[in-house]
Formats: sequence, C-alpha cells, structure tokens
Amino acid sequence: MEVEMQREDSKWEGYVDWRNRAAVKGRHGGMLAASFVLAVEILENLAFLANASNLVTYLTEFMHLSVSRAASEVSAFMGTAFLLALLGGFLSDAFFSTFIIFLISAFIEFLGLILLTIQARRPSLMPPPCKSSAASPCKAVGGSKAVILFVGLYLVALGAGGIKGSLPSHGAEQFDESTSKGRKQRSTFFNYFVFCLSCGALVAVTFVVWLEENIGWEWGFGVSTISIFLSILVFLSGSSFYKNKIPRGSPLTTILKVLLAASILGCSSKSSSNAVVNFSVSPSNYLVREDQSEEGEKRHSSQSLTNSLRCLNRAVEGKTVHSMLECTVQQVEDVKIVLKMLPIFGCTIMLSCCLAQLSTFSIRQAASMDRKIGNLTVPAASLPFFPVVFMLILAPIYDHLIIPFVRRVTKSEMGITHMQRIGVGLVLSILAMAVAALVEVKRKRVATEAGLLDSKETLPITFLWIALQYLFLGSADLFTLAGLLEFFFTEAPSSMRSLATSLSWASLAMGYYLNSAMVLIVNRVTESVGKSPWLGEKIGINRYRLDLFYWLICFLSVVNFLHYLFWAMRYKYISTGARS
Repeated sequence: MEVEMQREDSKWEGYVDWRNRAAVKGRHGGMLAASFVLAVEILENLAFLANASNLVTYLTEFMHLSVSRAASEVSAFMGTAFLLALLGGFLSDAFFSTFIIFLISAFIEFLGLILLTIQARRPSLMPPPCKSSAASPCKAVGGSKAVILFVGLYLVALGAGGIKGSLPSHGAEQFDESTSKGRKQRSTFFNYFVFCLSCGALVAVTFVVWLEENIGWEWGFGVSTISIFLSILVFLSGSSFYKNKIPRGSPLTTILKVLLAASILGCSSKSSSNAVVNFSVSPSNYLVREDQSEEGEKRHSSQSLTNSLRCLNRAVEGKTVHSMLECTVQQVEDVKIVLKMLPIFGCTIMLSCCLAQLSTFSIRQAASMDRKIGNLTVPAASLPFFPVVFMLILAPIYDHLIIPFVRRVTKSEMGITHMQRIGVGLVLSILAMAVAALVEVKRKRVATEAGLLDSKETLPITFLWIALQYLFLGSADLFTLAGLLEFFFTEAPSSMRSLATSLSWASLAMGYYLNSAMVLIVNRVTESVGKSPWLGEKIGINRYRLDLFYWLICFLSVVNFLHYLFWAMRYKYISTGARS
C-alpha cells in the first residue's frame, strides 16, 4: 500500500509521456529533456533565419522586385511567421500537446523549403535574367513562378510559426516549478533558449549566407532543408525523456465566455441588483499561481474574486443567463491575468518594428558600403554576425555572473525582474535607432562628397559603421525576448501558457507589419508634401531619407517607453518566482 502511494506521489499531475502514460518524476522532465529542445532550437532557427536574413537580396536580385517592395514582402513574411506562433500556441493548449504541434509544424516547414530549393535550382521556375539594355528593364517574378515562390515562403512561415508557438513552452514545461530549484532552472532555460537561437543564427548569417552569395541560393535553401529535417530527428530522440502537458481545452473559449458573460450581466439591472460577490484584496489573491500541483489547483479553485477588473466579476453569475455562460471564479481570475499582460505585450511592438530594420533597409545600406575586411568581402546579409556573437557572449555572462550577483544583493529569487529586463531592451532600442540615424547621415555625406548619390558604386566608407546599430538592437533583443518568454510563461494560467508565450513572437509579427505600414504611410505623406517620397521605389538607396525615417522611429520608441513605464509600474506579479 505504501509503495503504491509513493508511486502516485512520483507522478507529474496533468502530464504524460510520449506513449500517453502518466509522466514520472525523475524519469521525465528536467534539464536533460530541455537540452534536446535547446539543440532543436539551434537547427530550427538556422533553417528559418538562413533565408530570412538575406531574403531582400534574393527578391531584388533574382526575383527582380524593387527594394521597397522586397522590404515590404520580407516584413510581411517575417510578420506572418511570428504571428502564426499564436496558432501553434493555441493548438498546443487546446487540442494537441506541444510535442505533436512541433512535429507537424516542422514537417510543414520542411515541405516549404523543398519547394524553394527546387525553384532556386531550376532557372525555368525563375524570372529571366536582366538584360544590360536599358530599353529592356528587369521583369519582376509573376504568374506561376510567383505562386511557387510565395507558396514555398508561406509554408515556411506556417511551419516556423507553429514551432515558435510550441517549442519554448515544451522546454519550459520540463521543470518542476513548485520548487525554487526548478524555477531557477526554468529561468536558465529561457536564457539559453535565446543563446541557442543565436547559435543557429550565427551559422545562418555566416556559412549559409556565404553559400547563397558565392555558390547559389539552391545551396542555401538546401542547407535549411537538411537542418529542419535534422531538428525533427533530434527532437524525436528525446521523446522518452519529455513530459507532455495534457491539453485542457480552448483557452480562447474561456476568455470569450468570461467576457461575454460579464458584458451581458453587466448590462442587466436585475442581475446587478441581486449580485452577491465576495471580494478579497488580501495579498494572497496575487499568489494564486504559486504552483501548478493538484493540491494547488484545488486551493485556487476556492479563491475569492479580486478587486482588479471588477467588471469581469459578474461573469460568475453566467448560469443565470444560460448554462453555456457559466464561469468559475478560477476562470474569471485567469482571464484577468491575461488581460493585465496585454498592455505589456503592446508596448513591445515598437521594439519589434526597430528589429525589422535589420532584415530590410539595413541590409541595403550595408550593400552600398565597402564590405571588405582584408581580402575578405563580407556579404551584407552577414551583418547580424555582430549582434549574434555579442548575444552568445552576453547570455552566459548574464546567467552565470550577473544574475547570481544580483540575487545576492536583492535577496530575491529572480534577481532582475521581467519588467526590468524588458525595460532595458526598450531603452537599448531607442539608442539603436538614434545611432542608426547618425550613421545614415554620415553614409550620405560620404556619398555626396564622392559624387555617388546616383551611382550604384560602392561608397568609400566601411560597413562596420552599420554594425553599431546591430549591436544595440541585438542587446535589446536578448533582454526583451528572454524576458518576454519567461514573463508570459510564468504569469499566464496553466491552461493558456503556450498561447501566452506565443505573444512574445506575435509582438515581433506586429512590429514587422507596423514597419511595412510605416513605410507605405511615410512614402505617401512625404510624396504629397514634397518632390519625392523618403523611401520611394524609383530612387536609389543614396537618395532615401532613411535618416529622417530612423529619427521618426526613435521618437516613437521614446513615446512607447513612457507608455511602458505607465503599465509596468502598475503591474502586480502573479508567480512566486517573479514576485520574490
């Protein structure tokens, strides 16, 4: 009898292994299981970023799109990939496990990369080369060839989105969050997740970009295809070690049900007059998610409604309207948690707009500059090498030196809070755009003095000046992305964690879409008030007013940071680790 009780205690409640049997503590989960996820992230990001980082070049030089349209297409592609992370997170929480969603998504990305590889290898599937005659301008890709291109690209986007919506949560779920050791290991996992993401990016922007520039794009797409295939094999090799969370139903259904019940009952005078709600504003109400054990869940289900977002408290009376609108106190409080996190999500979109410059206009700037280091000519798309290397160095230093030191000083488990990390990233993004504007002023001054404003010749200025903005934005990405991933995972209700974690990627998506919208708006406004648009299609990069565009983004980033401070200072942490 005692042995049976010990076996029951050793089980992970709410988790199963890959054979759908109850997961067992000591056998499933832990850092070993998470290590497979980290290895997979290296291969997955290599496959995705190898082409995304240099896609502007491919679309302009081989598909003959204009610079501005290519930049918009890249922003749309990247934005779609990151936005589809929400779909991956939703399916992981609602119907499938993160284990299943990763495998399906990786296979979809694999198919997309095969399609792109075949097109890049067959000249008949690409637009004809440009003729030297000015009377025969380059013809942009169209018809069935454009269909192949965009079907391949958006299969990759769909697959990458599903992976990003499931893989971080799958790795974070391997740890025992009811213990301080488990929470610290989970924090380390998120830091090293960004580290491994950078490892894949390093190979992508150096070796793979070199292949694309010097041997052929079919080789670049081919390496990406092999990489995503290997990631599936590595992921499957860790199957016996994973603990997989059992889906608990659609989190969106819960959110919509609570909002609908609250809105209907809030407008009902009869319900309002007869309502009896037990309010409690004691500090314990903010610790309702201290752990996710079965005992903790039972305790949470009996909690009282909090005073925050009181308009939602009416939802507990949903059964008075219809049985389908019946909500529990726990569901109401879970929805409150999600709604409180949304302003923080919104404040990171502007930073993602800054990051969008790294794969669009910054690439074209670097391409116009002297990219020689000794006898080596560096591809413009390899510029992310600088922030990636910096992130690879900073991530271990941050996790093993800075955080332990701050923990000793502050006597807290986290050391640096999520809000502080995100705030540092936002400040760095402001500095990055200011530096980018100043560097562009210098680049155009050199072009003017050399009489090369209307020439496609290489400017006598080293591309290393552009690397400065990459370093600042890379540092901003390290602080913000790792902070956001951990913030959304630890703060979100257990049934909504994959979906909430996907908001980190959705922020990047909204940033890329915002960048595309800003380019269009700025062009139309400046064309209506001046002789030519700042970022017009018919003018060369040296005639662009990128310096003013960067100053505009810098100003908006400052306003956004002040907005972030307003919400961050009012946010109350839910999880124990974040609060301590």
